Amino acid sequence: MKRPIWIPVVTAIIRKGDMVLLGQRPEGNLAGQWEFPGGKIEIGESPEKALRRELSEELGIEAEIGSLRLAHTHHYGDRGIVMIFYDVLFWKGEPKSVHHTELAWVRPEDIIKMEIPEANRIILPKILEILKPPAH
Repeated sequence: MKRPIWIPVVTAIIRKGDMVLLGQRPEGNLAGQWEFPGGKIEIGESPEKALRRELSEELGIEAEIGSLRLAHTHHYGDRGIVMIFYDVLFWKGEPKSVHHTELAWVRPEDIIKMEIPEANRIILPKILEILKPPAH
């Protein structure tokens, strides 16, 4: 039996007020779908270091990575992905669409109506729970 291929992916939860940042995927795999910014962990990187690098490459920002919020697995055919969601506490610079076709600040409840990758869709209730504003 062939060993499965697992791809570790780090994902950023970037908030501004009650909005969260999503990017529209460019040409290629899952083109046009909206996703949380992030990307693959390279050999030798910690998840936090990988996310800082990805946010610099994809959005042109320097980010301070916060707490681990959610980890989940999913598979597309014979490839598995391990998704690790982190809060982004602060960032320097204004996010710009270096990698994505478009960026959008959206209300969490509007994500339900957007076209998002299946890996995010199946855990959307958990994601929305994380995105709820803290109780005062």
